[in-house]
Amino acid sequence: MSLNAERSYKMKLRDVENAFKYRRIPYPKRSVELIALLAISCTFFLFMHTNKLNSRLKEMEVKLQPSEFSALGLTGNHISGHDAGGKHDDINTLHGTFQYLKSTGQLENLDPAHLNNTPKAERDFIFYNRLEKTGSQSMTRLIKQLGDRLGFDTYRNIVRPWRSITESEEDEKDLVEQLFELGEHAVYVEHANWVNFTQYDSPRPIYINMVRHPIQKVISAYYYQRHPLIFAQSLMRNPNKPMQTKKFFDTNFNDCVRKRVSPHCVFDAHNPFNGDWRRFSLHLCGNSEICT
Repeated sequence: MSLNAERSYKMKLRDVENAFKYRRIPYPKRSVELIALLAISCTFFLFMHTNKLNSRLKEMEVKLQPSEFSALGLTGNHISGHDAGGKHDDINTLHGTFQYLKSTGQLENLDPAHLNNTPKAERDFIFYNRLEKTGSQSMTRLIKQLGDRLGFDTYRNIVRPWRSITESEEDEKDLVEQLFELGEHAVYVEHANWVNFTQYDSPRPIYINMVRHPIQKVISAYYYQRHPLIFAQSLMRNPNKPMQTKKFFDTNFNDCVRKRVSPHCVFDAHNPFNGDWRRFSLHLCGNSEICT
């Protein structure tokens, strides 16, 4: 390359650098702080807007699906204000539920000693008649780990391919006899309805269970039954179970409720074409007619 050509090349390169240099847009010195403040402000206003939308959505849910609480003058989230302080307690919290039961006169004769049934047990044996879709699988694993550490036995029932939602007196008696044969300082876990052990001249165990918001429980059961692995396991236990269509697995819970798909999403207690959702009361009340 000649000397003149090299000078010409360097001049062109310098012109390009100068062009980029002079095209730079000057920013204020505190640009980083300004951008950070703008981002925080946008996040705050977005949070406020989302919170407002959630509140409106809950109000619409109460209007579209009136519950027992709304029929008593309660909204879906708050008590209408019967307590002395005039505060609105969340009905979904322990304190809010306590205030509601207290305001309706349902806690007049109840105290901690009356509610605690453990001292009334007649043997050191825990019967966990686990209610479905309340975290019972995690609870069962926790009990097993505690048993390994503290030295008590944990027993589980054999999974049956099919069983009736209610049990006869003969079934109850068989269960009572089986549990009586198990040793002391043990835990038995099974999806079972409440049983009156005194009726069968057997010592009363310590009952434990967990509960969950009924609507959340139904939603959890809906998607649990449609999980591919869970559905495949149910087919293995019961080969005669009919295979479902793709629509059965793809339909979400909201659409199922809106279309009142029977029997999965019809929850009218007086409708004979709905699903059977009595387990909540049966696990805590028993198999007698008044519980069904």
